[in-house]
Amino acid sequence: MDSVLFLFAVGTAAFVGINIGGSSTGVAFGPAVGSRSITKLGAAALMTVFAFAGGFTWGKNVIRTISVKVVPQSVYTLEAAAGVLLFVGLALLVSNLSGVPASTSMTAVGAVAGLGVASKTLRWDVLGRIVVWWLIAPIIAFWICAVVGRYLYPHLAVRFPVDQSDGSLLEIDRTSTYPRISISEETTTKELLANALVIVVACYMAFAAGASNAANAVAPLVGNEAIGMNAGVVLASVAIGIGAFSIARRTLDTVGNDLTDLPILAALIVEIVSASLITFLSQIGIPASLAVSATMCIVGLGWGRATRSVTLANAAAGAVGPDRDDRSNPERSSSATGNVENPGEVPEIGVPDPNTFSARELFDPSATARVVVLWMLTPSFAAIAAYLMFEFVVGL
Repeated sequence: MDSVLFLFAVGTAAFVGINIGGSSTGVAFGPAVGSRSITKLGAAALMTVFAFAGGFTWGKNVIRTISVKVVPQSVYTLEAAAGVLLFVGLALLVSNLSGVPASTSMTAVGAVAGLGVASKTLRWDVLGRIVVWWLIAPIIAFWICAVVGRYLYPHLAVRFPVDQSDGSLLEIDRTSTYPRISISEETTTKELLANALVIVVACYMAFAAGASNAANAVAPLVGNEAIGMNAGVVLASVAIGIGAFSIARRTLDTVGNDLTDLPILAALIVEIVSASLITFLSQIGIPASLAVSATMCIVGLGWGRATRSVTLANAAAGAVGPDRDDRSNPERSSSATGNVENPGEVPEIGVPDPNTFSARELFDPSATARVVVLWMLTPSFAAIAAYLMFEFVVGL
């Protein structure tokens, strides 16, 4: 019976890891895919490699937090570990099928908290410290990128202009025995280097995702000592890779295309800010949400860029620039630097500019609302379901 339960628990952990891969790949490589710096297949391959690197290094700190600090290690019976992972996986599956990058850390900790409340062993001080960082991190992410978008982004776009060509960056010649890859004729050297930088930073995000999220798949099993720390990291990394190659396509579209227009420069800003924030939290053992931080970076940057044409008072009141649909205007550059007739000049804040992107293109409130609602529902579902099962079914 124990062997069957062990296999079920390991299978459930793999199921969770697959869903984490589906969610985290969209967060890490969504900006790169949205800016056409890399394909979805390439994103999945790099996600697998760097998620393992992150999980094998600082990810162990987060595994220790969830496996022995939120609740005592003795609470993690094999049945409890399997139950927690099952609810985490189901919650993440619902979110991934909706095309929204779920908060895997919030969902996992929510399920563990449900177990702790049912067993009356929850360490509220540890949970409180984690929740405080959950509240602070997305606020920091939003406002850093909002300030950059409103005050710095147009100046950066003028000083470091990178026009994205319409075609592919690279061409593949399959006429010979071995395929040969070459740079497309439309691709400039500056564009190639910028896209390479976007991919490098996306790999940094994948590293941060592995460091933060590997624990969400295997921490209960490590806490139960059913598997060792290194074996847990390997299990989580393989499962994350499977999810990256399979169910990540919807979240890649959501993060890269639905939330906001994302040229190369914007992708770099989003990735650097969110990855740095989550890497720091992983170092101190906090199971923080890369999905929340990265998406709030995107929302903040889009909001900041959209409010440049109005004063700060009007922006706070909800006026976020002209809301028009003029995507077909051939005079507008992809980087939205401002005046097309004088591309080296940046319009002052509060001065409407007919050549800038519309608010709807830069910041989509309906897509953002859908993401926020799913963020609240997935950990709530996991926590409530875990509590009900362990309180009334298992009877801890």
